[in-house]
Amino acid sequence: MRPHEIRAQASYRLQIRGPGFAAVVNRNVKRLLLLVVGWIFILFGIVGLFLPVLQGILFILIGLTILSTEYVWAHHLLAKLRQRFPKIAHAADHANAKAAGWLRFFSRQRPVD
Repeated sequence: MRPHEIRAQASYRLQIRGPGFAAVVNRNVKRLLLLVVGWIFILFGIVGLFLPVLQGILFILIGLTILSTEYVWAHHLLAKLRQRFPKIAHAADHANAKAAGWLRFFSRQRPVD
């Protein structure tokens, strides 16, 4: 191959796998992991409803919270649960704020103003 053909082929590969390619792959991998973890929590929750060792409702709520970022039905179901049980919703909001603070602390990020 001639040098200009090699450069043309390399630039074609960059167009296919340009700087956005890695970001798209990372986003898809993160989304897949998020869905898998959410569904695993849902399955643990279902099993936990029948076993005295696991807290079934807790795992289902965690799974729904994770899946609500991707699925509209999960978001609507969580909204209905928040309306039905406002005391639990308040406790969940407090736990989310605390978890976000710990994540910021461990990732060494500044708090958002």
